[in-house]
Amino acid sequence: MERRFFLLISLFLFAVMANVRAAQPVNIIFIIGDDISWDDIGAYGNGKVKTPNLNKLALEGIKFTNMFLTASSCSPSRTSILTGRYPHNTGAAELHSPLPSHLKFFPEMLRQKGYFTALAGKWHEGPVTKRAYDTLLVSQKLNGEGGEEQWINLLKTRPKDKPFFFWLSPYDAHRPWSATTNGPQHDPARDVDVPPTLVDMSETRQDLVAYYNEIARLDHYVGLLEKELAAQGLSENTLIIFTADNGRPFPGSKTRLTDAGIKTPFLVKWPAGIGAGQTCQSLISAIDIAPTLLAVAGVDAGPTFQGRSFAALFKDPSKEFRKYIFAEHNWHDYEAYERAVRTKDFLYIINKRPQLDNGGPIDANQSPSAKALKTARRTGKLTPLQEDAFKTPRPSEEFFDNFKDPSQVTNLMSDQTYASQIQTLRKVLAQWQTETGDTVPENLTPDWYDRETGKALPAINKRGEMPGAAKNADRINLKGPF
Repeated sequence: MERRFFLLISLFLFAVMANVRAAQPVNIIFIIGDDISWDDIGAYGNGKVKTPNLNKLALEGIKFTNMFLTASSCSPSRTSILTGRYPHNTGAAELHSPLPSHLKFFPEMLRQKGYFTALAGKWHEGPVTKRAYDTLLVSQKLNGEGGEEQWINLLKTRPKDKPFFFWLSPYDAHRPWSATTNGPQHDPARDVDVPPTLVDMSETRQDLVAYYNEIARLDHYVGLLEKELAAQGLSENTLIIFTADNGRPFPGSKTRLTDAGIKTPFLVKWPAGIGAGQTCQSLISAIDIAPTLLAVAGVDAGPTFQGRSFAALFKDPSKEFRKYIFAEHNWHDYEAYERAVRTKDFLYIINKRPQLDNGGPIDANQSPSAKALKTARRTGKLTPLQEDAFKTPRPSEEFFDNFKDPSQVTNLMSDQTYASQIQTLRKVLAQWQTETGDTVPENLTPDWYDRETGKALPAINKRGEMPGAAKNADRINLKGPF
């Protein structure tokens, strides 16, 4: 009788403890690489770059193949993720513009829920975002480490009585490149996959090798992070995300609204909540990340988040989610105003400054790869895609068939076969601009640097009117077409 009673008590206690464990809040680690293109990760098909730990992350969780950023520009992309809002709705649509204090930041809401929140690495979303974190471990890359060296200590010293959220933002792979890196190294002759936007010259290969080495360093630290999670018994109930803020810092990628700029890697692992070895092809916007993580943590996102939770895809990755994603290109070293809407099938872009080229920001257009492009251009050996970085004037409208033309080379605006699709996306983009309060200021922030030489211009540090400012777009919560 006593043995039977003891067995019943033991089973009861086991069930209670199981329920307690099941009810434990999920830990969340959000890793955002700096200037890394989606197709420069092994899991997305690059057979040359050495990313074994990220490849393993993809195999053990879900690989998203249609995640898109709202800007191919560092801080506008990050502030958009942080607030779940489009760049012109954040009040910080341009590079290095601080977020206003009245907006909500999803790590702040996690902190209010009882999470220990920390940022380690790059922090340039504005001083008011400090309130979102219990700990800020801010680093600045100076041809050395990318900031990842703080990750393990952060895991070890965190409060053990709270769930945690970490925003890990290494400088890898932002220029300037480091002279040496941890992790696998690459050989310029064997280990480089030259993208079609660049010319295959020795300068380009050396440039890409340094870029790959920095990606490999980040990958190396992802492996160390996973080992420490396992050592602390945290692997099962920790949700890890790996993504990036914009395309590679080379001409034809960074600041572009084609897939080379706004399509991003997005890997999610959470053994307690996600099955391994899955792929999700659903169309998703970066503004959907914040409401998703809040939903996973049991927090109501509220009205200020323009994105929507895609947490249901963790259980069923085959579900459709969005019909449209939207993106924008505002000032990043150079005057600009472009807007895009993309479906799975098509991409439509408008440009209100068609007289200006788009060879990328200064770190891209003054790179060794850019100089190699210019050398090849003088001999007339560039393909149309390579020549595009220098094109002026640019089209005021562009339309691409994403399946027939995955590199998005051929502008089909004059092709009557697509007249109906063009008209539809033209209307959808206009509706999005109207509903979200987007504007086209006459006095946009001008170029701060010479587009050819990179030298500072007299207008440096002068700001114009921010897109959306005239309509107080940072107070508008409408989501636009979905």
